[in-house]
Amino acid sequence: MLDGRIDMDRIPRHIAIIMDGNGRWAKERGLSHVQGHEAGSKSVRAVIETCRKLGVEALSLYAFSTENWRRSKFEVSALFRLLSKYIRREIDEMDENDIRICFMGRREGLPRKALADMDTSQERTVNNRALTVNIAINYGSRAEIVDATRRIAVDLKAGLLLPEDITEDRFAEYLYQPGLAEVDLLIRTSGELRLSNFMLWQLSYAEILVPDTLWPDFDQQCLCDAIVAFQQRNRRFGGRP
Repeated sequence: MLDGRIDMDRIPRHIAIIMDGNGRWAKERGLSHVQGHEAGSKSVRAVIETCRKLGVEALSLYAFSTENWRRSKFEVSALFRLLSKYIRREIDEMDENDIRICFMGRREGLPRKALADMDTSQERTVNNRALTVNIAINYGSRAEIVDATRRIAVDLKAGLLLPEDITEDRFAEYLYQPGLAEVDLLIRTSGELRLSNFMLWQLSYAEILVPDTLWPDFDQQCLCDAIVAFQQRNRRFGGRP
């Protein structure tokens, strides 16, 4: 048992994390932003391992947003190299632990090597079921909703869909990863109170926690603390107790 306070019957099905604070963590230590991102990869491993042990169904990680292209070319290139390095280093163990890897976001503009590593990891783990790790790369929620609307328009034009067929559930089928449950718990590290264009549709009734911990310092115990806090919430989904 990782933490005796956790009620194993009330584990959130889907946890989403905005991994914020790598740059500030590095600056406090006189390191480069790239070194901060490298340190943050250790937290990724810790969170994945913890979710697997607790029986979480899905973990979504915000790795690179559509707005992150505004960063320096050096930092952007380093982030994609780090992504490929992480995938190659961790894929064997993830596969052995029955973890499925998937990605959401626009593929346009991504480096060929990163795309190849992403595709390889998805294909290799497609049948794994213990935990789905969903990584948001070149992702923006507004872009996701626009892309879903475009696909609906194509099906409408082709006669595959009628206007009256478009319900909330049907619309959700056109999102990047429609098979995932809606998010139960959103964690944004570093204390920043922003959603940053992340999974706006899926977060409609998520519980939100914003610990001050910078991402490279977010470990197994931090995640357990967040789940305990989640379980203390009274989720009403717009109704009354």
